[in-house]
Amino acid sequence: MIRLLLVDDQMIIRTGLKSLLNAKPDLQVVGEAENGQSAIVQVEKLHPDVVLMDIRMPVMDGVAATKLICQRFKETKVLVLSTFDDDEYVSQAMGFGASGYLLKDTHSEELAQAIRSIYKGYTQLGPGLFEKTNASFATSSTRFTLPAELAELTPREREVLCLIVSGSSNREIAQTLYISERTVKNHITSILSRLNLRDRTQAATFALPFLTQLKTVEKPDCC
Repeated sequence: MIRLLLVDDQMIIRTGLKSLLNAKPDLQVVGEAENGQSAIVQVEKLHPDVVLMDIRMPVMDGVAATKLICQRFKETKVLVLSTFDDDEYVSQAMGFGASGYLLKDTHSEELAQAIRSIYKGYTQLGPGLFEKTNASFATSSTRFTLPAELAELTPREREVLCLIVSGSSNREIAQTLYISERTVKNHITSILSRLNLRDRTQAATFALPFLTQLKTVEKPDCC
């Protein structure tokens, strides 16, 4: 059972989400919060698996709350669910450690699947949001030197990492690169070891600002 915390300043939104998500046999809403400050208190108390976080809220907004939750509660994932697809909101939330960003008009089945994916450690971005995030970082990333940890990855590992950032599953990565899922898992293990990171979400967050530079590497001749 995936335990959820709903964070939104509008009760009608929380009520609707609670009804939809509790209808799924593997999802359970264990708490609600009306702002970011209250969300932090609830996370500390309830230890949910995934927090569905609104952006614009009184007292403390969702971006600030996401930053603090991701810093203090490593086992809790944050999925931003917002009406706004502003480039700055998306890039800030993902940069602070959110595992995904979806718009509120996302179909309930797609939302449920995104929650399951994030729970497993994948990154989820709604249609068009990956391009927005990439574009937002493209200009700024050219001003910084590629971190040594990323520079030392092999060309194939960089390809795999780029696909992780885009939210691809192991199967999708294998299909895209024409390699086996076992090979993908080996590459991911190597990437996490080289970057000294715990999971795919941390790798995606770390690599996102440098995605343009990572993509400039020539494709390898073999896997």
